[in-house]
Amino acid sequence: MTTELRDVPAPAKINLFLHVVGRRPDGYHLLQTAFRFIDLQDTLHFRARSDGRIVRVYDLPGVPEGADLVVRAARALQHATGCGQGAEIGLEKRIPAGGGLGGGSSDAATVLLALNRLWGTGLSRRELMRLALPLGADVPVFVFGRNAFAEGVGEELTAIDLPPRWYVVVQPDASVPTADVFRAPELTRDTPRVKIADFPRGTFECPYGNDLEAVVFARFSEVGRISAVLAQALDGAKVRMSGSGACLFVECDTQARADGAVDKIAATMQGQPSGLPALRVNLACAGLDAHPLLDWAA
Repeated sequence: MTTELRDVPAPAKINLFLHVVGRRPDGYHLLQTAFRFIDLQDTLHFRARSDGRIVRVYDLPGVPEGADLVVRAARALQHATGCGQGAEIGLEKRIPAGGGLGGGSSDAATVLLALNRLWGTGLSRRELMRLALPLGADVPVFVFGRNAFAEGVGEELTAIDLPPRWYVVVQPDASVPTADVFRAPELTRDTPRVKIADFPRGTFECPYGNDLEAVVFARFSEVGRISAVLAQALDGAKVRMSGSGACLFVECDTQARADGAVDKIAATMQGQPSGLPALRVNLACAGLDAHPLLDWAA
């Protein structure tokens, strides 16, 4: 019987576009977006316990255990299945926090998939997705396991096939609290809906935008300033924001072009005035065809 799972991946995502198309009476926003997984990943480790305790064996500054999505996901699976087992969970963070790349949501989804296997609780993918949604709107897509066109609050998912692409991912020296962005009175909440059939999954650049950008650029000026610098450094390339930011990305058709763009950005930043915000992240990532744990649930 397996008692341990090590080096279990939790990939980041980017939003190729993000529209806010309405708001429910309970305050949740209705969205349309396209998720793509990228090969920037956190790594988790699990060891089963017989005493039912969920134990973090990592430090996550500023996040108490009760608020940690990793712990909440494990407890949700215990509660839903009546499982008496516990787990020690280790986490190696590589996905930047406050960047709109879904790191916490991805970690939570990996916990559900991994502990479902380790504990032998036997839930289906759909059952795990139902547990995922109360944890956060982005958690279900990571359990779903496919690049997806998403609607509703993010839980209505349709798998999409996307062409090979590389992404230059940049995070200014800023973290953006998602809740503050969605609470902003100036946020556009009535963008016309698009049809999945109209989503240009085979073209190089998505013509749709991110409705959260205007709010983020106004309230976190460093994000908007870095976006302008990137566009200048990359000869007018389309710079987009993922989720609620602060991460920005540029799509490339080859790894060589992505790597070249990373170098251009680094050189441009060195030549900028000292008052410009620094970069926390500047790297090239491949787009994934599917989540690495796609076959861990049926």
